[in-house]
Amino acid sequence: MDIAYIPSPSRGVLYLGPVPLRAYAFCIILGVVVAVWLGSKRWVARGGAKHTVGDIAVWAVPFGLVGGRLYHVITDHQLYFDEGRNPWNAFKIWEGGLGIWGAIALGAVGAWIGARRRGVPLPAYADAIAPGIALAQALGRWGNYFNQELYGRPTTLPWGLEIDKTLPGGEVVKGVYHPTFLYESIWCVAVALLVIWADRRFTLGHGRAFALYVAAYTVGRFWTEWLRIDEAHVYFGLRLNDWTSILVFLGAVAYLVIVGKKRPGREDPATIDPAAHESEPEAAEAAAVAGKARTGADEEPADRAPEGAAGRKPSRSVDGEEAGEPAAGAADATGKDAKNLT
Repeated sequence: MDIAYIPSPSRGVLYLGPVPLRAYAFCIILGVVVAVWLGSKRWVARGGAKHTVGDIAVWAVPFGLVGGRLYHVITDHQLYFDEGRNPWNAFKIWEGGLGIWGAIALGAVGAWIGARRRGVPLPAYADAIAPGIALAQALGRWGNYFNQELYGRPTTLPWGLEIDKTLPGGEVVKGVYHPTFLYESIWCVAVALLVIWADRRFTLGHGRAFALYVAAYTVGRFWTEWLRIDEAHVYFGLRLNDWTSILVFLGAVAYLVIVGKKRPGREDPATIDPAAHESEPEAAEAAAVAGKARTGADEEPADRAPEGAAGRKPSRSVDGEEAGEPAAGAADATGKDAKNLT
């Protein structure tokens, strides 16, 4: 019974004149936008400046794309360098093929460079953007749907993904398969919500929110990878990405435990982003200038105080003399002042 079959997409590319608009690329771009938006909100809530996340992302995103592609090409080199294959296809990133492990690894290098230039601690930055990365992955997986790739085994369940495509070699693939792209997309949304909840509940800091994201994601990736039937290297009965998931999961859990004991709590908000406090000296100086102007205005009426009943001004000290001098003395003083002004 096909209660919830997902139809095969009619197309994955639209053309604006000669310019191809690829759904895969739009999914990746939308994921980046969401990650930066959510990361910025979380960063500001932690005490950082509004544009810091976006400025660091300028470094992290290109590094991540290169890292993701390199991981895919290296681990699936037979698709590009075996006999009869075209090595130039390795550069066709729009056809799919981004390994999340490489994207995170090299993306972290780019983030480190950007964070170092801004004087920002990388663990704190990673904690802020962790849920956004999970949501970016959830959106990016829909690019696999439009490319009709990375689906799972054939299924007779009430739900499934209808595939109808012709491979480059002329082989026709048609049937109903596990929608592993959808499984992983839903899992990534759940991971994002888990990290947001745990971060608020346990005040995670020093990279622990990011470690939780990594650990949770690898659990879901392990079983979705187990369902997939695309070509992959297998070692001791498990696909390469399954082994990678296991190793990364163990590393993330170890980080959570060790850092949780050594550095509990969260970073001091005043120390995570110098850009958030750059305008404070200027604001203080402006306030001081305004204060002086206000004080001068307040004192001005006192200089024009009314004269006393005896025709003398109220007693006050001017240049060491009593202000209540006879009119002649006042005239002399005025004359001297006028002479000085010339």
